[in-house]
Amino acid sequence: MIRTLIIDDEALARQRIRALLAQRQDVALIGECKSGAEALRAIREQQPDLIFLDIRMKDMSGFEVLQNLPESETPLIIFSTAYDQYALRAFDVFAFDYLLKPFKEERFYKSLDKAIRLLGEKQASPDGSQLGALLEYLRQDNHRRTLPIRQSGKICFVDMADIRYVEASGYYIEIYSGEKKFLLRESLANMERQLEGRQFIRIHRSTIINTGFLHQIEQIGYGDVEAHMKDGRVFRVSKTYKEALFGRLGI
Repeated sequence: MIRTLIIDDEALARQRIRALLAQRQDVALIGECKSGAEALRAIREQQPDLIFLDIRMKDMSGFEVLQNLPESETPLIIFSTAYDQYALRAFDVFAFDYLLKPFKEERFYKSLDKAIRLLGEKQASPDGSQLGALLEYLRQDNHRRTLPIRQSGKICFVDMADIRYVEASGYYIEIYSGEKKFLLRESLANMERQLEGRQFIRIHRSTIINTGFLHQIEQIGYGDVEAHMKDGRVFRVSKTYKEALFGRLGI
């Protein structure tokens, strides 16, 4: 029986997880916590196998809860969160499971089954260095300045200021940074959200550019426009995105 603890400051969120857990015979709910302080006490006293941990709580974040636990007391974690694209990418890269609120029943049980399988394989707690790296990354707010990319078993941290442009390539995207190119199985729309609010702008259904690397805009007749980058690359600007580009550049 998997001893499980729910940690969330929203009553409806706790109720939702409680109802889903009640459908399973292989899980025992041993408690619910509505604050980080309660969570710390409950984890230390009850030593759960698995916790559902909300990231954003009023007294402290879920990350702060984990930072206050020694590695030996840290159970297996399924994070739960409202939409936060930066945090979600970090979970994917560092290989931690999460539930994006509002989550579907199928997604919940998929995460639960994965956790039960890991516990059965005696992987009852996260790797300390892996969890530490995730917490350090998020605590320092590096996710707003760097982009974590998993490549060949390694995690690279790419400075967003160095990204010149991003192109769609089938089911993948190509990120050009400095002299390097990174290939990711990711949609351009997801990457656009991660770069949102910076000096990046989408100029075509298959292209995002960093305006800091833009050399010039050229009109090529009948309203068609090309973006010339400082490294010599030239991209067509779609009519759909031309107005937004001109607005960003103030022209």
